[in-house]
Amino acid sequence: MIKIGILGDIGSGKSYVARSFGYPVFDADKEVSKLYKSDKKIFNKLKSILPNYFRKFPIEKYQVSKAILDKKQNLKKIVKIIHSEVNKKMKIFLKKNKKKKIVILDIPLLLENKINNKTYILIFVQSKKSEMMKRLKKRKNFNQNLLNKFKKIQLPLDFKKKKSNFVVKNDFKKTTVKKYVKNIIKQILIWEK
Repeated sequence: MIKIGILGDIGSGKSYVARSFGYPVFDADKEVSKLYKSDKKIFNKLKSILPNYFRKFPIEKYQVSKAILDKKQNLKKIVKIIHSEVNKKMKIFLKKNKKKKIVILDIPLLLENKINNKTYILIFVQSKKSEMMKRLKKRKNFNQNLLNKFKKIQLPLDFKKKKSNFVVKNDFKKTTVKKYVKNIIKQILIWEK
């Protein structure tokens, strides 16, 4: 099984690129949302370390945002709890899809949380800053301060780009992304032979 990890800045279109491959995608953000909505165990863990923020279940996004914005250390505490659960979900996903030729891992902190290994093929999604900001501002819960806090826990983009096997220059046009994806799959399948 070929594991492809998608890297890039917040708002660069990683999830769109991931879905464009047409193979099973593990979407860490979706998994986190599900955990907040349905996992009482996660709620209890968060409540025990951050009782001022997590008072009612299911966890609402604003509770998480408030905790992160109030204290720098809170983000690390939340990530630590959520990360181990997401990791379990990823293992289940990989087991379920073990017969698939390729799987895509759309995990925002793939390198930061040392989830990847040397066998992963890494793809860096590069987009214009102005385009990304335009798209981020359209998001329902957009918050510049929150965005800055998340950026601080990420590795530098240049480092991620250097670590990557491929770069997709995302101009947010379907045809461009499809062209990149097609070429990448072709090259990966050549390597595998």
